[in-house]
Order: sequence, then C-alpha cells, then structure tokens
Amino acid sequence: MSDTIHRDPDCLFCRIIEGDIPSQKVYEDELCYAFRDINPQAPTHILVVPKTHIPSCAAVTAENAGLVGHIFTVIVRIARAEGLEEGGYRVVSNAGPNAGQTVPHLHFHILGGERLSDRMS
Repeated sequence: MSDTIHRDPDCLFCRIIEGDIPSQKVYEDELCYAFRDINPQAPTHILVVPKTHIPSCAAVTAENAGLVGHIFTVIVRIARAEGLEEGGYRVVSNAGPNAGQTVPHLHFHILGGERLSDRMS
C-alpha cells in the first residue's frame, strides 16, 4: 500500500473525508472512512470508502489490493458493532453508471438490519 493519499477536490466522497461536507461518521482510521448513507436503503446503511481516491472497483490493482483487503476487515468490524453479524448483512460495490454507481469513488455499502430482498436491485 502506498503511503500517499490522493484526493480529488471535485469528488463528493473526498470532500466528505476532508470534512468539507458533513457526515455521520461511524469509523475512521488512516486508510478509510465509514459514514451513514443519507438516503438509507435498509435500517442500517453505511458506506465505507478508502481515503485515497480510487474511481471504482474496476480500478482495483495489485498495488491497491491491500487497501481493499483492509476495508473488508473494517466492514466486518462495523457489521459486528452494528449488531448485524447474527442476522447477516449485504456488502455492495457498484462499478460504473450502468451498475448504479453515482459517485465515482470506490465505496462499499453495508446493508442490514432487516431481511433484504433476494433481488440485488
């Protein structure tokens, strides 16, 4: 993992990470930031984003794969803290506009707190 954090000043999530746009923080460390979605699709809906700007999961490389692995350990930690472990939860990442990605910054949705639809959309 690189020690350099790259941010895009035009990116909504980079601006949230910087504190320019308010968010309801759930978790933060040196590599990632997690916050509650402002338009929740489930009782628990948390976004986990890397602090460095990566456009989507389509931009994951061997160089940043360690960061993505770290994010997944954070997802498990957050799910436990939110009480989602027993009933289960969904982790979603969209890549590109046809998949529904509205912010071009890699992010993972943690969804849970109720029985979710068998449909993925």
